[in-house]
Amino acid sequence: QVQLVESGGGLVQPGGSLKLSCAASRSIYSFDAMGWYRQAPGKQRELVADIRRSSSANYADFVKGRFTISRDNGAVYLQMNSLKPEDTSVYYCNGLLFSQSYWGQGTQVTVSS
Repeated sequence: QVQLVESGGGLVQPGGSLKLSCAASRSIYSFDAMGWYRQAPGKQRELVADIRRSSSANYADFVKGRFTISRDNGAVYLQMNSLKPEDTSVYYCNGLLFSQSYWGQGTQVTVSS
């Protein structure tokens, strides 16, 4: 059973930074891809960034230059800088393994003054 556990969310002022972490119950490098998604109330879940086994990373246009995805053996991270109120959302970690998609429980990020 694959488990993903996010942490690091919270309340931050506009322009601030947060770093999200997603710990997995198996090596991060065993996944075909790891990603961060977000879902705001009343909106669909959307991809924020992902990183492939090859280490190639992909970012949504709305976070390019502000967010960075990285990983080590135990976790995948999302460094979020220059946060905007519109970044307020629940952020979910996703792992793709043998064509199965696994999700964490989500962590709330609120950007407000």
